[in-house]
Amino acid sequence: MKKIILLFAFISCLLHQGFAQDKHFTQFYAAPLSLNPALTGAMEGKYRVGLIYRDQWRNVLDNPIKTFGVAADLRFNAPGRHVRKDAIGLGLNFYNDKVPVIDFNTTQIGISVAYHKSLDVNDRQFLSLGFQAGLTQRSVNYGSLQFHDQFDGSTGYTFGTGEDLPGNNISYTDYNAGINYTAKIGRYGAVFAGLALHHFLEPNISFAENTQKGDKLYRKISGQFSSNIPLTHNNRVSLLPRFLFAIQGSHLEMNAGTNIRFAMGKYGSTALHFGTWLRPVRNTDGMGLDAVVALMGLEFENVLLGMSYDLNLNALQANQRQASFEISVVYLGNYENEEILCPKF
Repeated sequence: MKKIILLFAFISCLLHQGFAQDKHFTQFYAAPLSLNPALTGAMEGKYRVGLIYRDQWRNVLDNPIKTFGVAADLRFNAPGRHVRKDAIGLGLNFYNDKVPVIDFNTTQIGISVAYHKSLDVNDRQFLSLGFQAGLTQRSVNYGSLQFHDQFDGSTGYTFGTGEDLPGNNISYTDYNAGINYTAKIGRYGAVFAGLALHHFLEPNISFAENTQKGDKLYRKISGQFSSNIPLTHNNRVSLLPRFLFAIQGSHLEMNAGTNIRFAMGKYGSTALHFGTWLRPVRNTDGMGLDAVVALMGLEFENVLLGMSYDLNLNALQANQRQASFEISVVYLGNYENEEILCPKF
């Protein structure tokens, strides 16, 4: 059992987060239902379908760590007669993360709902409240592990093990809530600010039957701020600053930077995005700069494609820099470009 604990600790150091910590996406606004439940239905259309894939530590592992997410949500008018354009959002998201070193798998499915309340008669400000409930399953393949009592002394690890291993499959329910404020400034400008509380019941995530306090999934508080700042009078070029922080247990992660958007074509329905930002983190060994991020995106009417590359500055070897690659695709149905506020990437 001690060997399992040591191996889990090694993987935790490798990922800069323990199993009691959360996933994260570099393109966090491309996975809005994972970012904040209040962003469910916050879109420039009637429905949205998105895919996101993350590949990391390929230079270290023969089979890299892979994270995949898919989500769908829709927005419709709130029932009853309203002078303002109140709306309701409903969403479903799925997520899978696989750590191949020990064949550790995490699978989540969640349902979210949000209410978007218009704060003025011109529908230039909205306050959104969201809630999400989900089910998570975690498993590990003990067949991929080897222990000292399995070594036969000459040819390899051929014997059975006497280690007392716990069950290798658990599941638990999880709940998140969030709030988000959006405001339109001038003709093209906008600001977005939100807070979310994840895992507020702190579910038990231990594989062992006799659990301790450290076996819980810590609550996470996250905050997001973004803005759209037009740099030209016709909004052909705009600046999109982004800031995200997340606190979970003793860990702190921040993402700070900006994207720039260049509209193309006669009507500006196609646009290119370029961006860069930094990711400072605080772990048990103190505060440090974890990664430098570069992003490129293509916006074509109701389709948004994003690609990002993380250069990790905390290399395992001095001459080997580690990197993560991420790609996302978002499709908006019944696109309404000028009617609803929504942050991108």
